[in-house]
Amino acid sequence: MTALREPGAAFLLAQLGAHAARRFADRVAELDLTPPQAGLLRAVAARPGQSQQALAAHLGTPPTRLVALVDGLEERGAVERRRNPGDRRLYALYLTPAGEELLAAVGRVAAAHEEAMLAALDDEERTQLRTLLGRLVTDQGLTAGVHPGYRTLRG
Repeated sequence: MTALREPGAAFLLAQLGAHAARRFADRVAELDLTPPQAGLLRAVAARPGQSQQALAAHLGTPPTRLVALVDGLEERGAVERRRNPGDRRLYALYLTPAGEELLAAVGRVAAAHEEAMLAALDDEERTQLRTLLGRLVTDQGLTAGVHPGYRTLRG
């Protein structure tokens, strides 16, 4: 009988990533948001005035998939579309005051989530982990701060 080898680092990252994603989804659900909506709020705040098309390209998702997310946040009064003065065919996206409040709530949820996920580590270990994970993100060609799940969003 062959001895099973210990799980590798890639498996542990996948295991922890799936767990962290589920826990984050549970936490933002308390704000009546999905993780993609929370990420979109963050992306609009980071790039106010961008068109839906430019934002979709940044997130790595087709523009048609982004429309439903924007529609939902607009109906909720968190995001507004304004005509782009440079190209009247495009809409620029902005957070509303309600959207800024919602984003602040997401930030509090994210901070609590990070604290819970990294509770076993001290400050120095947390810094080291962020540094190492950042290097891996860069090496894998991922867009910093953008969840790769946007690529597989369903419209």
